[in-house]
Amino acid sequence: QKMQYYAEFPNLCFVDTLDNIGALAFVGKQHDMFGVTSENTERIKRQNSKKISVFIGNPPYNANQKNENENNKNREYPFIDKRIKDTFIKYSTAQKTKAYDMYSRFYRWVMDRLDRNGVLAFITNRSFIDSRTFDGFRKSIQDDFSNCYIIDTKSDVRSNPKITGTTHNVFGIQTGVAIMFLIKKEKKEGRCFIEYVSMKDEWRKEEKLDWLKNNPIEKIHFESIHPDMTNNWINLSDDNDWADLIALEKVFELTCNSVKTNRDEWVYDFSTLNQEEKAKYIITAYNKQIKSGKIANTELDYSIKWSRDLKNKLKQKRKIGFAKEKIIYAQWRPFVKKFFYSEKVLNDVLTDKHFQIWGNKLNKSNIVISLTDGRSNRDFHLLSTSFLNDYHYTGDTILAPLYCFDKSENRLDNVTNWGLKQFVNHFQDDSIRKVDIFHYTYAVLHNPAYRKKYKLNLKREFPRLPFYENFWQWAAWGKALMDLHINYETVDPYNLIEHKYEVKAEAKRQKEMFSLVEEPEALLTRKPKVKVKLKADKTAGIIDIDELTFLSGVPAEAWQYKLGNRSALEWILDQYKEKKPGDPTIAEKFDTYRFADYKEKVIDLLKRVCTVSVETVKIIKQMELDK
Repeated sequence: QKMQYYAEFPNLCFVDTLDNIGALAFVGKQHDMFGVTSENTERIKRQNSKKISVFIGNPPYNANQKNENENNKNREYPFIDKRIKDTFIKYSTAQKTKAYDMYSRFYRWVMDRLDRNGVLAFITNRSFIDSRTFDGFRKSIQDDFSNCYIIDTKSDVRSNPKITGTTHNVFGIQTGVAIMFLIKKEKKEGRCFIEYVSMKDEWRKEEKLDWLKNNPIEKIHFESIHPDMTNNWINLSDDNDWADLIALEKVFELTCNSVKTNRDEWVYDFSTLNQEEKAKYIITAYNKQIKSGKIANTELDYSIKWSRDLKNKLKQKRKIGFAKEKIIYAQWRPFVKKFFYSEKVLNDVLTDKHFQIWGNKLNKSNIVISLTDGRSNRDFHLLSTSFLNDYHYTGDTILAPLYCFDKSENRLDNVTNWGLKQFVNHFQDDSIRKVDIFHYTYAVLHNPAYRKKYKLNLKREFPRLPFYENFWQWAAWGKALMDLHINYETVDPYNLIEHKYEVKAEAKRQKEMFSLVEEPEALLTRKPKVKVKLKADKTAGIIDIDELTFLSGVPAEAWQYKLGNRSALEWILDQYKEKKPGDPTIAEKFDTYRFADYKEKVIDLLKRVCTVSVETVKIIKQMELDK
C-alpha cells in the first residue's frame, strides 16, 4: 500500500503447521508435503531445510469441543501427539486428557523444530504454570531449556469467582493468560533458570496492558523459581511432612472416578416415569441409526445427545434394549437423589469398576467416600453415600469404597491388608478392624487443621493419612459423620418454623394476570401461579421457598457446613429450582419438572439436612479442640 506496487513474499507456505513435521529431528527422514502447488511444496521443503532460531506466537487454546453434536472437534495429529505421549505425558503423574490441548501441541512442535540455540516466545493459556496436568510439560522445559521467563497475567475466571466476567483479562476472555520466553542453549550449564512475575488478579484489563507497556523485560523484577520434587513451580509446599504420610491409594485396593454420563439430561430425572420415556426415546433413535447404516457425523439423528464414546459404540453396532430394572436411584448431587438409567452404552464412563463397587445390577449395599479430584478448582471436600453417584457429585469425584464385589457378587474388603498392618503396628492395637480405618479416614479428611496444612498438596495429589494419637476418638467421629451423611433422609428434622400465606389472598393479588373475560368468582377458585424462590437469607436465618411459604429459624451453624462453594442447604435449593433444559429435545418433549410437585418433600429435606449440618459442624469443632 505504501509503495503502490505488489511485492511477492517468496517464503509464504500454505500448510497446517502441525502437519509439517518434515524438518523435525525425531522423525528421521523427510516426508512428502502435499501443497496446493508444486511451488508451495518446494517452499515447504526449503523452509524445513533451514535452521530457525526464533519462534513467536499466540497459538489456539482450545482443548476440545464442548459437545459432540457440534461436530467441531480438533483434528488429530498422530506424530505430534506421539511426541507429547513420549514426553509431557511420560513424565506426568496426572490424568492426561488436557495434555493434547492445541497450545501444548504447538509447544511440542516448536520445541522440536527450534535450532540448537534459540528463543521460543508464546502467549497462551496460563494453566501450564500450576496445573497438575502439565507437570510433565514443566519437566520437559527444565530438561531442554537453559532459561525460562514467565509473565503471569492471571485472570482465570474459573479459579477465582471474585473476578467474574472478562473485564480483568488481557484478552477479554475467561481463560487465564501467560507469556513465556524459553531460551535454548547448545551448551546448557546445569539447571534451567526459571524466572517468574505475576500481576494481581484483581487488576483490570487496562491496568495489565499498561503494565506490559511500561515494563520492558530487561527491567522486570523476576522471582527465581526452584521447582519441587514433583515439578511444581509456584505455591510450593515443601515445608510439611506430606511425603511421610500414608498414601491413601495404598490403603484402598480400588479407587476410581465416579460415573460420567456425558448426557445427564437424558439419563437422570426426578421422575421415574419421565426417565423411562426418555430412555425409550434415545434407545429407539440410537437403534434406528444402527439399522440405517448411516454412521457419518453428518448423517446422525441429532435429536439425541451424541458423544465420541457413543459414536464409537454406534460403529460397533452395539444395539441396546430398554430394561425397566436399569432405572435405579442414584446420588445426583449432595443430599439430592435422582432416578438414573444405568445402561452402559448410554453412559460413557460406567465401567467394570462401578459394578465391582455396587454389584452386577448396581444394587448391592455399600458405602463410598466421595472425594474431590485434586485437579478441580474447588477446595478439597468429601461426602459419603451408599448409592452410586455422579462424577460431579461434589465437584470432580473420586470414589473409595468400603467393600468390593467379585463377578459372583461375593463381598470383599476394599481396605488392604497392607493398610491394616500399618495401623495395627503403629498403634500397637490388634483390635483395629478395616471398617475402623475407613471411619478414621473419613474423620481425618474432615479435619480443618489437616485441610489447612496440606491444602496445596490436596490440589495436586490423592490424599495421604497422618497417624493421630487418639485413633479410636477419630474413628468414632468418622462413624458419627458417616451415619449423619448417609442417613440424612431419616435423621430428626430440625425445628424450622414454616410460614404460609393464604392461597385465596394470593389469587386476589394475581387476579390481573388472568384473562379479563373470566368471571370474578372464577379468579378465587382458579389455582394461582406461585413464583418459586428457593433462596436463602443467611443473616436472617430464613429460606424463601416460594411466594406462599418460607422457613425461619435456620441457625448460623447450618450455613457453615460447606461442600465446595455451597453449604449443604444451598445445594438442595439450587438443585430443586426450575430450570430450562439445555438439550433442545429434552426441553421440547420431556420438560415435566415442576417444583410444586416436590415442595413438601423439599421442605422436609431442608429440615433434616439442617440437622445434619448443625451436627456435622459440632463434630468438626470437637476435632479443632483436639491437640
